[in-house]
Amino acid sequence: MKKFSYVATDLSGKSVKGQEMAEDYLELQQRLRERNLYCTSYRDMGSKDGADVKYKFKTKEVSFISRQLASMTSAGLSLVRALNILQEQQENKKAKAVLLDIYEEVQKGKAFSDVLMMKPGVFPDLFVSMVAAGEASGTLDAMLARVSDHYANANKTANKAKGAMVYPIVLLVLMVGVIILLFTKVLPQFANMMPEEDMSGLSKALMAFSDSLINQWYVYIIVIVGVVVLFFFILRTPSTRLKFDEMTLKMPKVGKLVATIYTGSFARNMANLYGAGLQMVDCIEKSVAVIGNSYIKKCFKEVVDDIKLGESMSKSIEKTGIFEGMFTSIIYVGEESGTLDTILSKAADYYDDEADSAISKLVGLMEPLMIIIMGIAIGLFLAGMFPMLYGSMTNIS
Repeated sequence: MKKFSYVATDLSGKSVKGQEMAEDYLELQQRLRERNLYCTSYRDMGSKDGADVKYKFKTKEVSFISRQLASMTSAGLSLVRALNILQEQQENKKAKAVLLDIYEEVQKGKAFSDVLMMKPGVFPDLFVSMVAAGEASGTLDAMLARVSDHYANANKTANKAKGAMVYPIVLLVLMVGVIILLFTKVLPQFANMMPEEDMSGLSKALMAFSDSLINQWYVYIIVIVGVVVLFFFILRTPSTRLKFDEMTLKMPKVGKLVATIYTGSFARNMANLYGAGLQMVDCIEKSVAVIGNSYIKKCFKEVVDDIKLGESMSKSIEKTGIFEGMFTSIIYVGEESGTLDTILSKAADYYDDEADSAISKLVGLMEPLMIIIMGIAIGLFLAGMFPMLYGSMTNIS
């Protein structure tokens, strides 16, 4: 028996660290699955390999590393030589230290995937699984190329989403800035134009808000920060996170967008892993593990159980009600034709395009919504200010 340290995820997506006695990694993985934990990385406690290196490669970096290794190994270079070239070209000191450590361990004769598994959190679980599958099937260069394409697409989608949100965020900041300016600089100028007892209820309320914003601004900051911190703290509770993730999928507009993004991600991961020769259950578990939704993970635990009992993947997924009917039909066709990985890859392209379109539509809806909110705020401001202005003009005349 060996003693292993491991990093795993539970059904809520929370990272769990611990130690376990097992004969080998397969037994360790089985023991963790019995406790509804899915191992993302492990290390033999008798080894110190990679224990001192702390660095997490970004999606863009993983795509670049995969592409470089795929190009060099397909050109005839050995994996050891390719890793050496890769670490020599790396400019980031921490990343270079990790790659140098990997190169040295592989040079000693260890499997590339085993070395990666001994570095918790350094590389994504999907990357490690694809490398292991590539080594097992003798198609490491092809697997690395597929991994590179996967993370390049993921990075592209993330950048599109970030880019689409820039304008709404700028508009929101401007809206808040204008409202603060109106209530802290403009409205106070009218405070002495009319006796308070002659003011309307709306004018009094606006003046009270203006006064508190000027003299007690720190209270608003404390409240806002407190609410945000409390929100994220509550979300760390597995049961609350499960409810929140379920509600997210059922929200109008937003729920469909989130489901579309997850569908594309799941299809892409499944296509890569199934095409690499992994068993169906392993493919599903690893594909769902990278999805940041605890409700989907919970539902797919039932999918895995059904498949183990002989149920088809398409029928098992259809029962969850998470993905649309067209996607389950695509899976069914793939199962019947024996081309599941190819069909899922095409489905991933389709749903990625759908996600881009949905993001654009959602951003398009946010813009007029924020303009309406800003219009209402300015309208209330003017409705409270005009009586004071009219009253001051009457007093002058």
